[in-house]
Amino acid sequence: MAEKRNIFLIGPMGAGKSTIGRHLAQMLHLDFHDSDQEIEHRTGADIAWVFDVEGEEGFRRRETNVISELSEKQGIVLATGGGSIESKETRNHLSARGFVVYLETTIDKQVARTQRDKRRPLLQVDDPREVLEALATTRNPLYEEIADVVVKTDDQSAKAVANQIIEKLGF
Repeated sequence: MAEKRNIFLIGPMGAGKSTIGRHLAQMLHLDFHDSDQEIEHRTGADIAWVFDVEGEEGFRRRETNVISELSEKQGIVLATGGGSIESKETRNHLSARGFVVYLETTIDKQVARTQRDKRRPLLQVDDPREVLEALATTRNPLYEEIADVVVKTDDQSAKAVANQIIEKLGF
């Protein structure tokens, strides 16, 4: 049997990690996992509640543990949370255990894609654009640091991006 390889999707909120990840997993006949959904499943609460009760630090600890565990599996597509790469441990696990695909998008697209989403605790502020710009300054270099492949998602369908990833990774 051929070696099963993992694909880890990283990138900012609104880049399309979950949607593209589902397409990719289906096209490659791999299992799909979403780190945020896994945290919600394990806690029995949504991400916003975890943030409220445990703060961002508590959430990030959970996220690091979940990604560590999921990235040990074989033959998966994993959509990670936008801030997960702030953990050096997470960056090391993703780099060592599969192909890392950075889904790149503009701040304008992020704002458009997330403006009605009340499930993103960091964006429940007066000026989400300001938050997204600050996060991009911190996180974009970390995404670039561990990415095996970078794919722009702004002007393509999720299926087209999934096809581009498959082509770039040679699956």
